[in-house]
Amino acid sequence: MKSLAPHSDLQMATMLAGIAMVLLVGILLGTLAKKVRQPAVIGEILAGIALGPSLLGLLPGDLSHKLFPTDVRPLLNAVSQVGLTLFMFMVGWEFEKRLLRPHRGMAAAVSVCSVGLAFGLGVGVSALLYPHHNTVNGHHISFLVFSTFMGAAMSVTAFPVLARILTDNRLTHTRVGTLALASAAVDDILAWCMLAYVSALVTSGGPSDLVQVLGLSAGYVLSMFWVVRPLLAAVVRYFSDRQQWRQLLVILAAGTFLSAYATTWIGIHSIFGGFLFGFIMPREPAVKLAENLRKPLGHISTVLLPVFFIITGLGVDLGGLHAYQYAELAAIVAVACAGKLVGAVLPARIAGLGWRESGALGLLMNTRGLTELIILNTAVQLGVLDGQMFTMMVIMALVTTALAGPLLPKASELMAGATVDVPVGTPERATP
Repeated sequence: MKSLAPHSDLQMATMLAGIAMVLLVGILLGTLAKKVRQPAVIGEILAGIALGPSLLGLLPGDLSHKLFPTDVRPLLNAVSQVGLTLFMFMVGWEFEKRLLRPHRGMAAAVSVCSVGLAFGLGVGVSALLYPHHNTVNGHHISFLVFSTFMGAAMSVTAFPVLARILTDNRLTHTRVGTLALASAAVDDILAWCMLAYVSALVTSGGPSDLVQVLGLSAGYVLSMFWVVRPLLAAVVRYFSDRQQWRQLLVILAAGTFLSAYATTWIGIHSIFGGFLFGFIMPREPAVKLAENLRKPLGHISTVLLPVFFIITGLGVDLGGLHAYQYAELAAIVAVACAGKLVGAVLPARIAGLGWRESGALGLLMNTRGLTELIILNTAVQLGVLDGQMFTMMVIMALVTTALAGPLLPKASELMAGATVDVPVGTPERATP
């Protein structure tokens, strides 16, 4: 029987049905992931992949395409960008300078070493991958753009997922936990800066355009810190004193979207606007902000972020990988693990941590999770990655994140290290 609804209404209804399916499968796989010591986000990412061409698409009837038709995917992408932009605001807001104080020198050493080694190895492996993946949709990609992106992708540590893993394993207040949080926060800042540079390289048409993008970006960052930040502090203080949290939440969401628009217009990506607006967001009064703003925003992410996972899953096609690309995949995973594990373990050992604590720190710094998926999807939108590279990099993100849960020592085995109080209001969960 054919529906009598207009085509536009059917498009919208199909999108809503697809979102419902993603949410339900995400809850199921997220629950199963927790049972095997994995963060729920692993299951939710797998839900997106399972509903795409890698699993559902293999069944008779082309079910994946029927559930997510081509003309509906732009609508799904638009919804996912709303959730993603708000999530990036949360990521920026979660950066706490106070996290760096307990182990400032060690955190800097771990972060710089792990980022530097991971970036260098990423650039190195890109030399092997580039000849096979230097053309995306008929457009040639320069080695500078490709290698810089690979270095940035290898360098990232997923701060929100790491915080969730620490909470699940009761490691938040251990020396390793606080050090991992501090180092991951610095890692993310460096990785976003590198990705912003890649975005500027891709969107600029030449040296003069690149100078314009970089100049406008620098001006925007300065204006956000010198002009918007004090104004935002006054706005937060005004509404929080009057307990007008609903109005403040709307203002923050509007500011996040406007900031995302500004960075998009400049020529870097909307995610940087959301991140930067969150970065300049006041942290006090911490308890009230956490209760009245962080929680509602977290609930919004719980509903909207799974849409981002299906956008990711629709681009992952395991069946599209050729035999030799599994060797490329193995090299990517090996390089990703080596860069973070060695880059974190060595400075930790030099600083006096034991092998058990240093190894746990390396495993934590090796988690990439949702943050990596954001970087990968940004690269696809910029035209830096082809479908096969995207598939391999998503698998790498899943593998490196999944390693932490089963291999981490128990909390009791790490409690011999000094414990440190985590600042009030520090997020323990930013992912659904």
